[in-house]
Amino acid sequence: MRFYIITIFPQAFDSYLKESIVGRAIRGKKIVVKFYNPMDFCEPKKRVDDRPYGGGPGMVLRPELFLKAFSKIKIKDKKKTKIILFSPSGKKFNTAYAKKLVKQKYTDIILISGRYEGIDARVKKISKAEEISIGDYVLTGGELPAMVLLDCISRQIPGVLGKYESLEEERISSSEVYTRPEVLKWKGKNHKVPKVLLSGHHDKISFWRSKR
Repeated sequence: MRFYIITIFPQAFDSYLKESIVGRAIRGKKIVVKFYNPMDFCEPKKRVDDRPYGGGPGMVLRPELFLKAFSKIKIKDKKKTKIILFSPSGKKFNTAYAKKLVKQKYTDIILISGRYEGIDARVKKISKAEEISIGDYVLTGGELPAMVLLDCISRQIPGVLGKYESLEEERISSSEVYTRPEVLKWKGKNHKVPKVLLSGHHDKISFWRSKR
């Protein structure tokens, strides 16, 4: 799967894309990540943003710069390409959405990351992007949401997760997890692992985890 990320801050992704599962997926060529910076199309001494029509606070990102960046992406098959623009008012993203993209065999995902008061609405209309939100809060920009989608979608691609990680993906999750030592001595107190986890009784352990 190929990810195309349109952002004025591509360097924000540098360290994240080199680490752990995502980094391994890139090195193993399971996924490809490319960046397109609208700033590359900004004329000297001109801003990437401007004041909003109708008044109001903040600045709005200029549409022609994002559209020029978008036009540089070579889309091979429109039916297998998903275009996403991040917005607090967009459709809520979740794992089911990520699984659906992979199941429907999308090969190209375009992620448009805004900043400030957002991107001129004509970018969404012209690109036919779907607005997506990762939660009921406002972030400084779309870079973090882009990382969230990239990570979650990548995990659903066959071969990205190792065998052990794949099992972990499907297991009964719990908000409480424990490892060695069995008794943690901290500031004069003993903090023990719950007895059920030491019992070896898989049904009881599964039931305990389901209640957490």
